[in-house]
Amino acid sequence: MTQNSPRTATIERETGESDIAITVNLDGTGVTDIKTPNGFMNHMLDALARHGSIDLSVRASGDTESGPHHIAEDTAIVLGRCIDKALGERRGIVRMGHAFVPLDEALTMCAIDLSGRGYAVVDMGSNNNMGEFPTDLARHFFESASAEGRFNIHLRVEAGTNEHHIIESAFKAFGRSLRDAVTLDQRNPDTIPSTKGAL
Repeated sequence: MTQNSPRTATIERETGESDIAITVNLDGTGVTDIKTPNGFMNHMLDALARHGSIDLSVRASGDTESGPHHIAEDTAIVLGRCIDKALGERRGIVRMGHAFVPLDEALTMCAIDLSGRGYAVVDMGSNNNMGEFPTDLARHFFESASAEGRFNIHLRVEAGTNEHHIIESAFKAFGRSLRDAVTLDQRNPDTIPSTKGAL
C-alpha cells in the first residue's frame, strides 16, 4: 500500500449474538453512516469518526434482550480489526497521538500508540453498568478495540459529573488521538516508526 492509496478496510463478523459489518477509511473526512440498535452508541461512533476525520460505516444487529453488552463489544472488536487492517504494515505513520478533550464539566485525556500490541489502561471515573451505554461498557469498548486493533491506549477521565458528557468526551478524545496517530509522517514517509523495523 502506497501513501497515495486510501487506507480502507471492510470486515463483517457474524456470531450467535450479533451481526456486524464495518467499513473504515482512515484518510476520510469524518463522513458517517451508522446504524445500530443502540442510539447512544450511534452518537458516540459518529463523534469518534468526525473528530478522528475517518469515514465510518457501521451496520450492527443482534441480541439486545440481554442488554447492550454484546452489540457494543462486538462492534468494538470489528472496529479494532478494521483499524488494524487499514493500517497495513503501518509504514510512514506518526504512530502516536494524544488529546485532552473537554465537554462542559467533563475532561478526558487519551494517548494512543499504534504499536502493534494491544494494551489498554482505561479509567472512566465510574464503574456504572446500568443504562443504554454506561461508563463501564465504554471502558470495555475501548479495551476490546485496543486488543483487536493492536494498539496501546491510555484513557483517563479527569473530571465530570454528567455521564453523557463523560463518555462523549472520551470518544472524542479517542478520535482526536487516533487522527494524530494514523497521520502520514511527511518527514519519514517510507519508514516503519520502530527500532524493530516492524509494528
